[in-house]
Amino acid sequence: MGDVLSQAEIDALLNALSDGQVDAEEMKTTKTQKRIRVYDFKRPNKFSKDQIHSLQNIYENFCRGLTTYFSGHLHSVIESKVLSIEQITYDEFIRSLPNPTVLGLFSLNPLEGTVLLEMSPTLAFTVVDRLLGGQGQGAEKNRDLTEIERTIVEHRLTQIIDLTEEAWAEVYELKPQFMAMEINPQFTQIVAPNEMILLVTLEVRIGEAVGMINICMPYLVLEPILDKLSTFFLFSTQAKITSPEQVEAIRRKIEWAKVDMVAFLGHSEILVRDLLDLAKGDVIPLNQSVNDPLPIYVGEFMKFKSVPGLNGEHLAVQLTEIVKEGGEQDG
Repeated sequence: MGDVLSQAEIDALLNALSDGQVDAEEMKTTKTQKRIRVYDFKRPNKFSKDQIHSLQNIYENFCRGLTTYFSGHLHSVIESKVLSIEQITYDEFIRSLPNPTVLGLFSLNPLEGTVLLEMSPTLAFTVVDRLLGGQGQGAEKNRDLTEIERTIVEHRLTQIIDLTEEAWAEVYELKPQFMAMEINPQFTQIVAPNEMILLVTLEVRIGEAVGMINICMPYLVLEPILDKLSTFFLFSTQAKITSPEQVEAIRRKIEWAKVDMVAFLGHSEILVRDLLDLAKGDVIPLNQSVNDPLPIYVGEFMKFKSVPGLNGEHLAVQLTEIVKEGGEQDG
């Protein structure tokens, strides 16, 4: 209901109309425009704002798992984040994909239907190059995968898809099952072209290379659990209690991380002319006494002290002390 005008306000409005200060037609047009809201029946909004917000939280969790997975397998600096979540038709999504590309089809049991994960060729070739001992450079131009590359990428797709289970664990118990890998987008008709889908776009950075992962989830697949997405949104901001099982799972994952461990023998400073005159058999004195323990660095922090020695025919160090101070924020 609109505001009720007083008699004085009504008289002032009538005087303004009679004086020409206010245009009656303009008032009608403005009022009509406020009541009109554009709605495209070809692209109806199937997901509410709180459901989109819940999916944003879910796939931010997915990105954290994806970062951990790639870091452990590619031994490189990895960053991943959710770029966008939008509702479009399946036909629009398929038409936007390059050919060839990398498409993984999978199910989310017990939900019915098929979900699609698309990995951009740039990201796929970067992963392959890194796994085969390269620096993580993508292909110069888009091309088909070789048989070896296809096997490597398919195995990685399967493991990436498995991360979906953990990302959705707080909302619904899903069991992702990899079905097939395709290269040509035209061969992946999982729903009718005009069906609405939810498209989650992720950006993955491996070193200097940047690629995309698109996750296409048809509305028909998610429809049975949409109410749970709304419920999850209501409670997603509440404080979470970490169970001992979760702490143990995190500890096990951290144990697989690789770090550099270095025994520091000492250092010395010499003149450039002495350096140029060095010959085989010369001795360079270090600032480290033979009676002092050697510091052991893990990453950038000194964690242990040790004494040098031999283990069979191999050089070794024996730990004598654990350094407690410094670098505790590192681990």
